[in-house]
Parts: sequence; C-alpha cells; structure tokens
Amino acid sequence: MGFALITGSSRGIGAAIAKMLASDGFDIAINYVSNSAAAEKVAEECHAFGVKAEIFRADVSSFEECSDMIAAACEKLGTPSVLVNNAGINRDSLLVRMSEAQFDEVLSKNLKSCFNMCRLIAPIMMKARSGRIINISSVAGIAGNAGQVNYAASKAAIIGLTKSAAKELGGRGITVNAIAPGFTSTDMTESLPDKVRDEAIASISLRRFASPEDIAGAAAFLASDRAAYITGQVLVVDGGMRL
Repeated sequence: MGFALITGSSRGIGAAIAKMLASDGFDIAINYVSNSAAAEKVAEECHAFGVKAEIFRADVSSFEECSDMIAAACEKLGTPSVLVNNAGINRDSLLVRMSEAQFDEVLSKNLKSCFNMCRLIAPIMMKARSGRIINISSVAGIAGNAGQVNYAASKAAIIGLTKSAAKELGGRGITVNAIAPGFTSTDMTESLPDKVRDEAIASISLRRFASPEDIAGAAAFLASDRAAYITGQVLVVDGGMRL
C-alpha cells in the first residue's frame, strides 16, 4: 500500500488525517517542526492500527529540509503512496496594516511548502506510476476573508497549483486534489472572540464548526481507490457555509 506523508501532522487536522489514514492501513510519516512530543503521541495512536508510523522534523518552507525528510521517510517506510500538504499558519491583519513580513511568512509556510513537497515527491510517484496528492486549501481561498489577504492568497494559489499539477501528473496515474475546509475546531480557531464564533456558526447550515475528523474523512476518501477517477478538484467541506 505504501506510506502516507502528512505535513503539519502533530496536531489538529493533520493529526486527524494521519490517524484516519492509519486506520485505513497506510504506514504514516508524521511531519512536525517544533513539538516532538505531540508528534510521538500521534505516532503511538497510529501504531494502534497495526501500521508503521515514524516522525520527521522539517520546516516544510525549506526545500532542503523537505528533501532530507522525504529521503529519510523513504528509507524507513518505502515508497510514498499519499502526500497530504496540510502544514499552514495564519498571520491575520487588515490589508492596510499588514507588514511585508506577515505576507511573506504566510506565503512561504502555506504555499511554498506545498510546492516543495509536490516538486520532490512527484518524481517518486511518477516512477511508481501511481500516487495521491491532497492539498489543504480553505474556503478563504475561494471566497476571500477580511483580515486574511495573505492567508486567502496562499490558499487560492494552492488551488491553482493543484489544478496545474493534476494536468501534468495525471498521465502517470497520479491524482492531485484539494480540500477547502470551512471553520474547523483547531488551535487556529480557538482564539476567536465569542461574538465572531457565534456569527460564524450562524452562517453555517449545519450550525457547528467542522471537527478535524470531518476534514480527515474527506482526505481519506481522496486517498482511497474510490477516488481513483477524481483529479484536479476542490472538495469544499464547510457544512454549507457558502450556500
């Protein structure tokens, strides 16, 4: 079956995806950048499904660190079958107050990381003539969001990258898709003021934020044989927020 590498998978959506793919029988490569203890905990939870799980530290905005991580993961786990580009940050600010550093950091961590990983893993998958690449975008990348010019730009660009890569890699049996989550209960949304949270929930048809497992379910589907003829698509998982 090969292994699945999930960037930013020591917590939140990434951790949920790692565990769900482990439950589906994939060996797991867990990427983290600072919290090794959290990554080890996710690995232990993956081991409970009877699969291999290894942790790898890398700042995925660095091409060199991505290259080293992929080489190490392949040495320990074999051939990658699934890549999930989940790592991301936000540095929210209104456009007229946003610093160049805030813009550059978000584009580097969210978008360049996605390019780095796709660029380095695609040749391996091309040689195997199979693979699933799943990029985590956001509804902010589709509809925009005030105070998130940098974040929305990075997530919109991920959609363009996804569609272009799907056209390039499809002939080698590789699918490339994106998931666009809406509001999800993670560390990133826990800091929202109650008023903002209540207004957000009121705008969602299902009247709740997504759980990380809701997003993981979409990733597990796209990683499965059931999605073998789906590529270049953006699967919106927002509870009906954009209806």
